[in-house]
Amino acid sequence: MARNDERRQLLADAGLTVLAEQGARGLTHRAVDREAGVPTGTTSNYFRSRDALVAGLVERIGERLTPDADVLAALAEREPSRELFADYVRDIVRRLTANRAVTLALFELRLESTRNPEVAALMADWGRSGFEADVAFNAAAGLPGGAREIALFHYAVDGLLLDRLTTPLLPDTPTDEIVDDLVAGLLGS
Repeated sequence: MARNDERRQLLADAGLTVLAEQGARGLTHRAVDREAGVPTGTTSNYFRSRDALVAGLVERIGERLTPDADVLAALAEREPSRELFADYVRDIVRRLTANRAVTLALFELRLESTRNPEVAALMADWGRSGFEADVAFNAAAGLPGGAREIALFHYAVDGLLLDRLTTPLLPDTPTDEIVDDLVAGLLGS
């Protein structure tokens, strides 16, 4: 069977679903094979070890959650303001909630990183590159706030997503309203 990028993506997406639904302990090559509907052994042909599978999932999370270049370009054309910053955060939250299984898998890998040094290294590299991209975009767009404010928003967005994807504290409060309140709280009135 020829190795190809589409099959690798299919398997990685199935792995993300397994991880989101069953947690790190449920992530096995066989479980991914079953989820993907492929013959037993297919996943191990593409990802030789569990570490290789996890690395493939981290890579796929990055692909699936990458911001749309057109959205970023449209945001970058606007005048810097609190509203622009809120719209940027809204785009992040929208992408993460629209890809529920991917985001839950990301949280699972972050939890697994507390127990597994190899996963911790992968997640640290992945997180650092995303954070640095956010800081660079913020500076290039002339948005208020620097690296510290971006870090605070990452903390707030992680909490917001955990809330929205699990058991919301205020299920009737629109997510956009919460984002506006977070922006106002961090950047001041």
